[in-house]
Amino acid sequence: MESMTAYATQLREEQGMVDRAYGRLDGLRAQARERLDDVRSQGSHGSPTQRTERDSFATMYEDRLAQLRAVEDRLVFGRLDDVQGNRRYIGRLGLSDDEHEPILTDWRAEAARPFYEATPAHHGDIALRRHITLHFRDVVGIEDEVLDVDSAHVNTASEQGTLTGEGALLASLGSRRTGKMTDIVATIQAEQDRIIRSDIKGALVVQGGPGTGKTAVALHRAAYLLYTHRRMLERSGVLVIGPSEDFLHYIDQVLPSLGETGVVSRTVGELIPGLVVTRTDAPEVARIKGERRMAHAIANAVAARERVPAKLPTIHVNGVRVTMRRQDVETAIGDARRTRQPHNKARETFVSSMLAMMRTQVVEQLDYVPEQAELNDILAQLRMNDALRVALNLAWLPMDGTWLIDQMFSKPAQLRRFAPWLSDRQVELLTRPKGAPLTRSDIPLLDEAYELLGPDPREQARRKARQAERQEAEQYAKETLAQAGIGSGIVSAGMLADRMSGDDVELVAHRAAQDREWTYGHVVVDEAQELTAMDWRMLIRRCPSRSFTIVGDVAQTSALGGTRDWARTMDSLFGAPNWSLNELTINYRNPREVSDLASQFAEGEGLYISTVKAIRSVPDAVERRTVADRDALFGEVGDLARTLAARFVGNDGTGRVAVIVPDELRDAVRAAVHRALESMGTVMDGETVDDMVSVCDTQAVKGLEYDAVMVVEPGLIEQEAASRLSAASDLYVALTRPTQQLVLVRTEGDGERLAI
Repeated sequence: MESMTAYATQLREEQGMVDRAYGRLDGLRAQARERLDDVRSQGSHGSPTQRTERDSFATMYEDRLAQLRAVEDRLVFGRLDDVQGNRRYIGRLGLSDDEHEPILTDWRAEAARPFYEATPAHHGDIALRRHITLHFRDVVGIEDEVLDVDSAHVNTASEQGTLTGEGALLASLGSRRTGKMTDIVATIQAEQDRIIRSDIKGALVVQGGPGTGKTAVALHRAAYLLYTHRRMLERSGVLVIGPSEDFLHYIDQVLPSLGETGVVSRTVGELIPGLVVTRTDAPEVARIKGERRMAHAIANAVAARERVPAKLPTIHVNGVRVTMRRQDVETAIGDARRTRQPHNKARETFVSSMLAMMRTQVVEQLDYVPEQAELNDILAQLRMNDALRVALNLAWLPMDGTWLIDQMFSKPAQLRRFAPWLSDRQVELLTRPKGAPLTRSDIPLLDEAYELLGPDPREQARRKARQAERQEAEQYAKETLAQAGIGSGIVSAGMLADRMSGDDVELVAHRAAQDREWTYGHVVVDEAQELTAMDWRMLIRRCPSRSFTIVGDVAQTSALGGTRDWARTMDSLFGAPNWSLNELTINYRNPREVSDLASQFAEGEGLYISTVKAIRSVPDAVERRTVADRDALFGEVGDLARTLAARFVGNDGTGRVAVIVPDELRDAVRAAVHRALESMGTVMDGETVDDMVSVCDTQAVKGLEYDAVMVVEPGLIEQEAASRLSAASDLYVALTRPTQQLVLVRTEGDGERLAI
């Protein structure tokens, strides 16, 4: 009883500190809101410059409010006590009072590092680490880890009833899924924290099996780098690459909850502005397109449009006969190539050289020396001649990347010419009708084409004009901030210039999304094992500094052109000294029973397994159901879907269940599941139980997690895969999605296909 009273006292004491932190947060929000209201109250009067300035400040205060609102949940989650008795509270962002005395230490600050990394063997001057659990703004739990076993904290924590171990982590693992990834800022483990705080230079590869927190580590690393290298990254930005739109939707709240909103999230199919490509190629076609030598095919296709035309025209200018001569064309092509500019830009040099040589022909046939006005007139006549214009285009064709790709894949003869290493069967696989929609595997090839062709010259001129305008805007912004007395780091001259320049120069994320040539300060790549050589070529182009965080699992590689050996891929991309491999070894997601089953299967199939330990056990976490035939299978799947939904989907909208099926059975299984769930009613906000039970294939669940997973006909899933290793990886992914329950449902015949 005495321990319970002491524990309640501790809760009240920490509640006071939490109230203080939230009070300061509320005060900052009110301050930002007051400034925003002041700006808005000034109305729309004044000069255009004054109105633009007011709009810019309004946007800044709106962004600041959004940032302060995003850190509402679990604002405070930890405390460090040193051996001198000093306390330091750890939270989502740093807070100080009006006298600049610290209230809360940002989790990314160096002073917060011991909260994640200190151990009884290596704790420095830290004696105790406290985990604080909040429900909204109320303190509902305290757990103390005594790091200095010789200190008085041991007896104190024991008497207060707060002494414990990994309770905070285990509680978070046992909670229901919501369809959104949550941050792990309160429960980052030591091996994860060391990776998060690694140096920004070079490529950092994080290899980890399912449930090791790879994605969470990558996102928290992005937040850490943005905090630590703010000046460098605030203008160039951070790019996050995910495997699918569903995945990006799943993770989209993590960085805002950590106070970071200026990150660009994309799939590879969305990296070229104005294009969103969702269609995919057959695995073998995607493998061929992903080979590094396809870059040579694109280069060959571009070079083939720099040539001497078969028919060279003869025209008349001012009564003088002029011929487009072969040697002149060859000379002009050489002049253009020596500029080392992209094809469309170099064409300007080619055309200028050709016109100059043809004008010289005219002058040489005159019996007098023409004045400059007449020379200009001759040049104008040459430019306007239709026959000459056609010939110049044939000699150096201005091109669009999409047209180039379409031409190459719709004409087998061009494929054979530009990619002579392709077999007849491969040419047949790659050939498609003219005008066919682009696929995901076309995007790196299209990016390669744009790189060689360059931007439209008119767009290039507009870009130069925007750069000049931006320099003027930044200077004005600096003067404006100085006059307003603003410049705390939240608002910089660059940020204000971004907003004051309107649509031409937007915020980093918006500008980057609209500019194919944008280069980022850092790139995070998730499910990186799936990327092909051409995918990597496109990503490295977007980060010349080659500062990357690369996370993946070579045991989960399903793409035929993906990575199964990090060293082989990374050495060729970055050079052996310029990348490092870090392995996560602890499975936090799966119950031990699920992890053991999946690992045994994967090892039996020859996959590399890096995860060696699952930290919790859930009795009966693995269940097997076998039925006689397909008709019985659909009924069993429907019944199980209803049972799992009733158990794991809550009335508050939490809980997620996945039914992973072969492509062949997807429609039939989806119909059976929908029928079974029709009677379960609405959960909340128009979302039904049916919405929380996903029927999908193995690709759709990559990187995601669910409370319960049903794998239907695993033998048929393996049979549908492109190769034996891909099949093993696909099933390994399917088996490792659940946090609580895995059910294998199959017919008797499926057991003959695959023993699992």
